[in-house]
Amino acid sequence: MEEALAKALELFWRKGYEGTSLTDLTQAMGISKPSLYCAFGNKEQLFLKATELYENRPDACFYPALAQPTAYEVVRHMLMGSATSLADKNHPNGCLMVQGALACSESGQSVKEALMGRRRKGEEALHQRLLQAQQDGDLPKGTDAGVLARYIGTVLQGMAIQATNGATAEELMQVAELTLSHFPRN
Repeated sequence: MEEALAKALELFWRKGYEGTSLTDLTQAMGISKPSLYCAFGNKEQLFLKATELYENRPDACFYPALAQPTAYEVVRHMLMGSATSLADKNHPNGCLMVQGALACSESGQSVKEALMGRRRKGEEALHQRLLQAQQDGDLPKGTDAGVLARYIGTVLQGMAIQATNGATAEELMQVAELTLSHFPRN
């Protein structure tokens, strides 16, 4: 079922939650509707399982970046890794977590809220990591770690949208480099 879930992920990533029909899913996954329901529950549950797979894929860079030794390296790893991953031609461009929430109507509100929650969780994890860096003397004391985490999240989300619009990894790296040139350091 892991292979079927990967196929569902690719389809959701390419077409969005609402743009992907059950027929699209069963055809791509090579299973029947009853098998889909039995293995994954409904479409929403399948989408949420696909987002878990997305967050844990080998080229995911956000959470692994938090283990970097300095705040600058954490953010550099996130930005540069995202620049490469978001424009990688081996999968759909952009970010499932951003695109999925932007294209949901009222009927997909629970999916939109789940994605927004995951993005808030990521921002809070970065905020906590930046607070730790501040306590360690790695960030200037006057830095607002919450605003900095929100800023980095905003840049990452903007890069995702630019990748969806066709920006190359090199173009996204230029954005990352500009952002890093203004990163507060001791």
